[in-house]
Amino acid sequence: QVPVVESGGGLVQAGGSMRLSCAASGTFSSIDLMGWFRQFPGNQREWVADISRSGRVEYSDAVKGRFSLSRDSAKNTADLQMNSLKPEDTAVYYCYADRPGGVRNWGQGTQVTVSE
Repeated sequence: QVPVVESGGGLVQAGGSMRLSCAASGTFSSIDLMGWFRQFPGNQREWVADISRSGRVEYSDAVKGRFSLSRDSAKNTADLQMNSLKPEDTAVYYCYADRPGGVRNWGQGTQVTVSE
């Protein structure tokens, strides 16, 4: 069973919206924090947002006000709603899930491309 799987992504015009979904395997008590990083062309990585099991959300300044992260803790899913997308949001987006004991599982990544 794959620990973390992302879905969504693709090509969108600037100003548009896109939703990314992340599913982590395991039971409710096996996942602490879930979140997203992104990796830009040139390999620079940037943390995007995370959400605790209780639903507390943190966002990077770069996406605050435009992105929204939600979670279904019973299903171990975390969805990233991205609005008002900009070309500089173009990146590979990676979901992660933190498990007790400090283990972090990563998804395979999904490409998001925002055209002018």
